[in-house]
Order: sequence, then structure tokens, then C-alpha cells
Amino acid sequence: MEFSAKQIAKILNGKIEGNPEVTINNLSKIEDGKQGTLSFLANPKYTQYIYSTKASIIIVNKNFIPEHKVTGTLIKVEDPYSSFAKLLEVYNQIKLNKSGISEKAFIAESTKTGNNVYIGEFAVIGANAIIGKNVKIYPHVYIGDNVIIGENTTLFAGAKIYSDNIIGKNCKFHAGVIIGSDGFGFAPQSDNKFQKVAQIGNVIIEDNVEIGANTTIDRATLGSTIIRKGVKLDNLIQIAHNVEIGENTVIAAQTGISGSTKIGKNCMIGGQVGIIGHLIIADDVKIAAQSGIGASIEKKGAIVQGSPAFEVGKYKRAYVHFRNLSNITSRINELEKKIGK
Repeated sequence: MEFSAKQIAKILNGKIEGNPEVTINNLSKIEDGKQGTLSFLANPKYTQYIYSTKASIIIVNKNFIPEHKVTGTLIKVEDPYSSFAKLLEVYNQIKLNKSGISEKAFIAESTKTGNNVYIGEFAVIGANAIIGKNVKIYPHVYIGDNVIIGENTTLFAGAKIYSDNIIGKNCKFHAGVIIGSDGFGFAPQSDNKFQKVAQIGNVIIEDNVEIGANTTIDRATLGSTIIRKGVKLDNLIQIAHNVEIGENTVIAAQTGISGSTKIGKNCMIGGQVGIIGHLIIADDVKIAAQSGIGASIEKKGAIVQGSPAFEVGKYKRAYVHFRNLSNITSRINELEKKIGK
């Protein structure tokens, strides 16, 4: 794929300084830029590289004024980082623009599919499923009975969607995602055995959600596990039955959320966070990596850290004392000896 500076400037609503006809066919970091590639300058720490890079096109801030000669063509925009991200998305859409249904896919007769869908080899789609237009289903994907998938959603290879779940528009599920497996529900019995509690609910995932590889979301015991619009989940996350995650919340890898916990909108949760069940997490909360959440966080915008987690400022002050605990103990021992004498 080849793009000219003129085409790129039109996509980004940018202003060209240099040759509008120069073309690129790849992307690069500014410090490693080669001829025929496009790069960007967003962080001032990398300004030095704009004078040595061989990238043919560089996206820069509209206020950037070079102090030395720049060999590449500049495209000036409001926000270089956001513009580069937009360009990456356009590039990705073109690269992943597949269509057609493989003869090696199995699709139940009662399934309804929209226009311009892609269904790859050995994909399986169960009875009464509804697949929206422009949906892309990669090889070895399984979609169970009665599943609804909204338009422009992509399921990469090996994703599994159990029966009766509802997926919104413009979602993206990476390889190995599992939606709607049983919640972890077992009732202890008098003989120390456990009786499985049937999990008959479903999972509802709203629009514009992205879920990383090998993340699992359990179906509800009753009702629905709900992932609201705009949520972004990293790889290797476990979300238990009847959890609800609010709009535009982002969660990093290896986090586990226990059953029936409700997380607000616009939250940011770091990697390896553990959250017990039946809690309420308020809107705009930030939870540092490796924190353990054992109680509800009711204060909007709270920032917490630690296990058990508490307010981040108090945590950092406490940690200073913890690092000096050995010295503090020695000083106390010395004082006790002096007092004893």
C-alpha cells in the first residue's frame, strides 16, 4: 500500500511543508526512519532525530519551526500523536479489510448475516445467530446459538462466543477471547462436596469495546454480565459472573474481578489488580498495579494503591517508613537498652 503526502494530509486535515507528491509504503519510529516511510514527532525529547531521520514524511505539531534543515516532507497537524494513531487505524482497516465466506466454514441455516461479512475457514456459527454487516469472523472462531453480533465487529482467530450473548457494534475481540463461559458458582454441601449452580444468564457487550487476547468474561448466574460502551480490556483478564463495568473504563492485563462487582465509568485499573466480589467502585477511580481491593471505593475520582489498597498519598508515605523498617527497629532497640540502663 502506497500513500502520498497529499493523501495523508487530506486524511489528517494537515498542512504540507515540502513535496506533496512524495510517497510512503511503511511506517517507522523517527529515530529509525528510512526512505519511503512515515514517522511522527510528538515528544520534544525526540526533536533531535527530525534533523537526521531519513523518513520521507514526518507528522509534526502545527507550531513546529525547524532550527535546521529537514530532508523529509512535514505534515503539520493539531496533535501529532492523535493524528498518527488515526493514520494507524486507517492503515489497519485497509490491511484487515477482508470479505467473503469460506466454503470450509459451518453456518447454521437459521443464521442471518448482513452484507459484506467475512467468515474464515473452520469458523462455526450456531442456530439463530444474527451477524451484522461488515462483521469479520476469522478462522476457528466459534459463535453459539442465538448470539447477536453488531455491525463492524471483528473476532480474531480462535475467539469463542457461547450461546445467547449480545455483542455491540464496532467491537474487536482478539485471539482466544472467551465470552459467556460459566460463572464460578458452586454450592457447598454437607458432605463437603460442591453442587454446581447452573449459570443461565448471558453477557452483554455494548458498542466500541476492545478485548485483548485470552481474556474471559463469564455469563451471569441470572441476568447479565455487562460491559458498557467504550471499555478497553487488556490480555489475560478474568471477569466473573454478574460483573458490570462502566463506560470507557480501561483495565490492564492479569486483573481479576470477582462476581457481582460494579465498576463505574472512566476508571483506570492497572495490571494484576485483584477485586473481590459484591463491591461498588465509583466513577473515575484509579487503581495502581498489583493492588488488592477488599472493600468498596465510594469516593469518585479516588486513587488507591497497595494490598489491601488505600489512598495513594498515604500509601507512598507509609511505604517510605516500610523501607526504613529495619533501621527504625534498630533505633527502637537501642533506645530501649538506654532506657533500661
